Amino acid sequence: MRKRAQILLGMAAGLIWAVGLLLWTGSAFRPIQWGEPFRAVSSALAPGGLVMLLMIGNLARRRFFDDTIIDGQACAPGSRADIDQKVLTNTMEQLVLAACVWPFVWKAMGADTIYAVGFFFAVSRIVFWLGYHVSPPLRAFGFAAGFYTTVVFLAASTYLDLVR
Repeated sequence: MRKRAQILLGMAAGLIWAVGLLLWTGSAFRPIQWGEPFRAVSSALAPGGLVMLLMIGNLARRRFFDDTIIDGQACAPGSRADIDQKVLTNTMEQLVLAACVWPFVWKAMGADTIYAVGFFFAVSRIVFWLGYHVSPPLRAFGFAAGFYTTVVFLAASTYLDLVR
């Protein structure tokens, strides 16, 4: 299978993952659950934060034992450290996006939903990380599963906010 076909397959699987998670949680059918939004959203972000912590620690370990990058130099293109840096950067970008979007998801769908989204976001980041090391096209599912989940849940919560 060609690289682009693998990437498209991973992206489609990630989108199916996101929609399936929305349907599985039944969030679109539950009313708003009021509570403490900061606590709920920050708790939902915690699993992704823990994965990011592992990524930072792993990259720091690589830098510590490699004289060519120990002082913060750019990693050799295509090296394992370079891959880890790219994964960490993308994870940070997606976690910031999630922090901006998930409060709206919490408001429309409740704390239980946002906790599930946060857990599965962390799983998608691990899949992205592992997939990138195995073969860059395999990272597509992990990327798409995290990104599309945020997009799908934002769209669903926006819709629910409009119809209620």
